[in-house]
Amino acid sequence: MTDRDPLRDPVLDPAAMRKQYRADGLVEEDLATHPMDQFARWFEDAARATLHGTIYEPNAMVVSTADATGRPSSRTVLMKQFDTDGFVFYTNYDSRKARDLAQNPHVSLLFPWHPLARQIIVTGTARRTGRDETAAYFRTRPHGSQLGAWASAQSTVIASRTELDTAYAALEARYPEDEQVPVPPHWGGFRVTPETIEFWQGRHNRLHDRLRYVARPNGTWKVERLSP
Repeated sequence: MTDRDPLRDPVLDPAAMRKQYRADGLVEEDLATHPMDQFARWFEDAARATLHGTIYEPNAMVVSTADATGRPSSRTVLMKQFDTDGFVFYTNYDSRKARDLAQNPHVSLLFPWHPLARQIIVTGTARRTGRDETAAYFRTRPHGSQLGAWASAQSTVIASRTELDTAYAALEARYPEDEQVPVPPHWGGFRVTPETIEFWQGRHNRLHDRLRYVARPNGTWKVERLSP
């Protein structure tokens, strides 16, 4: 805390913070037929923005889950694949998010591309990826990240940072750089199959464009415009 009064300092006062969005709008006629094709268009824009330092990690998304009692939790996770079947991320299957999904497969994803005045909000259900798919991705991870998947009992309480560093050092000695690290049985992917995907484009005077794809039972999609 500081001695500065946020109510008197516009730099610190959230109520005084203003940003006018002046980006081009989003109209139904410009949308792709399939929402994952529209996602690919926007993801390309976000990925190219990293070349100019505008966006740091375009594949970072907020994953929100809820446990069996409905208690929600959110965290930022890196999306590692997307296709017509949805979005894939990887995690420890003993983590809080994975335990939530084991009890309640409903999930929400949020891609917060603030510098582009864009958001993408996904709702859907998550299921585990197959072990072959998990192993194929695990082999692409840097050696240190592979060891980290073993060293961290994600979401559990530990006594100190030393405990984590000691576990990692032991694994590093056991599996040096030229040794293949086995895929942890407690680690793997989730594929989120979307039921709705909303494309949010910031507009002037907070009159944003919000176009939402909704899955139909026959596999097609309808588009709805939401009031901002």
